[in-house]
Amino acid sequence: MQQSLKLNKTLKEIAKLIDGEIVGNADITISGVCGIKEAKKGDITFIANPKYLALMDDTKASAIITDKEVNSASKPIVRVENPSLAFSKVVSFISNDEQVRPKGIHPAAIIGEAVKLGKDVGIGAYVVIEDGCEIGDSTVIYPGCFVGTKTKIGKQTLIYPNVSIREKITIGNRVVIHSGSVIGSEGFGFTTVGGVHQHIPQIGTVVIEDDVDIGSNVTIDRARFDKTIIGKGTKIDNLVQIAHNVIVGENSIIVAQVGISGSTKIGKNVILAGQAGLAGHIEVGDDVIVAGRSGVTKSVPAKTKVFGFPAKPYATAMRIHACVQRLPKLYNKIDELEKQIKELKEEIKRLRKNR
Repeated sequence: MQQSLKLNKTLKEIAKLIDGEIVGNADITISGVCGIKEAKKGDITFIANPKYLALMDDTKASAIITDKEVNSASKPIVRVENPSLAFSKVVSFISNDEQVRPKGIHPAAIIGEAVKLGKDVGIGAYVVIEDGCEIGDSTVIYPGCFVGTKTKIGKQTLIYPNVSIREKITIGNRVVIHSGSVIGSEGFGFTTVGGVHQHIPQIGTVVIEDDVDIGSNVTIDRARFDKTIIGKGTKIDNLVQIAHNVIVGENSIIVAQVGISGSTKIGKNVILAGQAGLAGHIEVGDDVIVAGRSGVTKSVPAKTKVFGFPAKPYATAMRIHACVQRLPKLYNKIDELEKQIKELKEEIKRLRKNR
């Protein structure tokens, strides 16, 4: 059974938080937030999709966040431009209030020489920060993290437990990095000499710009000489591999299990869906969508949607897919035609013989 997050605000206070318009009693007390089916009395919920409007009369929630198009309901509503975003703000308000984060420097943390720490920094137990690092104001580093020599981390950044950030990495402001991720590991560089794979040193760096979110167990390799760059506002899901010298443009979305090979350039506002794989040394233009499990082997122009392996324009890929689904019927049809042709040949042969 889903539990609601605890809250103790009037509907008027919540509406102010999300810039909403109340229809109904503004003075009721809201004690929690929950999904529309699981909500109980005292909870506030939301409806973002019109197909769920029928649930408004059935839910036990005391109030509902809705689209501005909804004019009335059997219970108080808060009308907003984007119900899903507004509800997320309410949930974030509660979770931020409940979450306990490290404050100050834990005695078990190891801080190197010439490290610059900003105001209100939180460093958890068993964090290692090596020489020459800079940590910005209000940044929080949870227990068990490693920050390599001369790395710079901006303000209000949140680094969850067991993250490894290697030497000479730059991380911007308001970045979130979830547990198990490795930033700045060596790129996969080898050359084969006499049947032996010889290691090629990777001496570049990684730059993570402002407002980037990085999921759990993500690996972002350092460049061979220059920079691997993750652009401002980009969101990366769990289990993503980004190779050396890759450049990801601003506000892109990279979904779980995507792999991007070395020296590939991704434009702005690109969506790479789950398990997509991109070859190295190609360019993906702005506003491109790569559908899930696609293999991109060539550059993709801007404002294009591609799918399949090798990836093709989406409409073409769908036609090919439709043809593939018809193969069993086509096989049976061809088999039937072959039998008819065989019978016709035998009949022609018989007729010629009887002349």
